[in-house]
Amino acid sequence: MTDVKPGSYNAVSIGLHWATVLLFVAAYSTIELRELFPKGSGMRDAMKWWHESVGLAIFVLAGLRLLIRLVARPRLPKENQAWLRALSGASHVALYLLMIALPLIGWIMLSADGKTIPFFGVHLPPLVAPDENLAGQLEELHETIGTLGYWLIGLHATAALFHHYVLRDKTLRRMLPVRT
Repeated sequence: MTDVKPGSYNAVSIGLHWATVLLFVAAYSTIELRELFPKGSGMRDAMKWWHESVGLAIFVLAGLRLLIRLVARPRLPKENQAWLRALSGASHVALYLLMIALPLIGWIMLSADGKTIPFFGVHLPPLVAPDENLAGQLEELHETIGTLGYWLIGLHATAALFHHYVLRDKTLRRMLPVRT
């Protein structure tokens, strides 16, 4: 395992971070925007298709991000206090769980509902046999975790701004594509 110099991320990690941000914006936007269209309409179906495909793309990127994190592990600067490092670690674990659990639950939910699992034109195999009760339970869980995701992502962004404007450290800048 190679370490990256203290306090820095490599360009691939930075790119994957911002790609994940864009995919989350797309996933949340499409599922919210679908409500603007009547049930059964082509646009509503298109929004759901995009939501499902983008959600699975988040799942794929989460795996890539974890792999890269194992190979090129970033280290927090020594000046960060122990409680900040612990909180940062816990929040990153929660975000990775979100990036893995939410799409996986969605995939199982679609499988249990007997629907195809779209991934940008490729149909993925079902993970479970059709089961209406399971599909309903998973839909509720998926929505609950999705709502929690809004909070986790918001707290993550707020923490970055807190570091930048209150603590005046380099936490936010080390994840920006262009260093200033």
